[in-house]
Amino acid sequence: MKNIILGTDWWTDCDDAVAIRLLARAHKNKEINLTGICMNGCMEYSVQSLSAYMTDMGLGDIPIGIDLNGTDFTGHGKFQKPLCEYPCTLHSNNEAENGVLLYRRLLAKSPEKVDIIEIGFMQVLAALLDSPPDEYSPLHGRELVKQKVNTLYAMAGKWDEEGGKEHNFCNNARSISGGMKVCAEWDTEIVFLGWEVGNSVISGGGLDESDLLYVIMKARGNENGRSSWDPMTVLLALAESPEKAGYKAVRGKASLDEAGANYFIPDNKGKHRFVVKTMPDEYYADRINKGI
Repeated sequence: MKNIILGTDWWTDCDDAVAIRLLARAHKNKEINLTGICMNGCMEYSVQSLSAYMTDMGLGDIPIGIDLNGTDFTGHGKFQKPLCEYPCTLHSNNEAENGVLLYRRLLAKSPEKVDIIEIGFMQVLAALLDSPPDEYSPLHGRELVKQKVNTLYAMAGKWDEEGGKEHNFCNNARSISGGMKVCAEWDTEIVFLGWEVGNSVISGGGLDESDLLYVIMKARGNENGRSSWDPMTVLLALAESPEKAGYKAVRGKASLDEAGANYFIPDNKGKHRFVVKTMPDEYYADRINKGI
């Protein structure tokens, strides 16, 4: 059973909520162990809204961390405030754990290696790499990651062209620098699912109006479904291999320049991979919709 930590911006888009629903169902079915969620975007109602969503799914005890400085990304959220009408376990951003410390605590205490799924910005993961020894571990962040992380699955990049640009990498200066550092210094395998993979796969529509996920989708204006970048990344991470999830994986070395453009050098010995769909869009949409 995989141990998983999720990173999410929980910012302007609703496919994060679809992805979290998939993880919640897998956790409740004892297919995975979701040990925590780190929010790398911060709006007024971030923690309370995510806590309400998790509480509604019976998982209000899963710890939530946040980057309180993550207020400077572009875009405005529409679904957070409506969720605050529902019961929750955390009522303000200040009640959540510091994001880097959450990662350090969960990694240090895990007896087995952990998979990290990142469907948002990468500045918290970059800060984790630079984190000093503390009460949770005598290891520097980069060594802690090397010792305790198996694979990082990231929704980031646009890999169907050299110099592609994608939101999670190039939203602002901090997302760019975070992506640059993770590409350059993260010492375990990274599997990227790019913008081009999920854009045309529409999922999350047709839900019952009493479902809190429907409330989220409707508030965002996507009650009939949304592009599936984040839920596809989750299903990729839950699979035994990219091939069994319906992808071909291209191995090599990924990098990011100072403008947020991504590049990839093929290399059979590289630690990075990006995925290419091998199935029609309906295949992935059907899997997501059945899982939520």
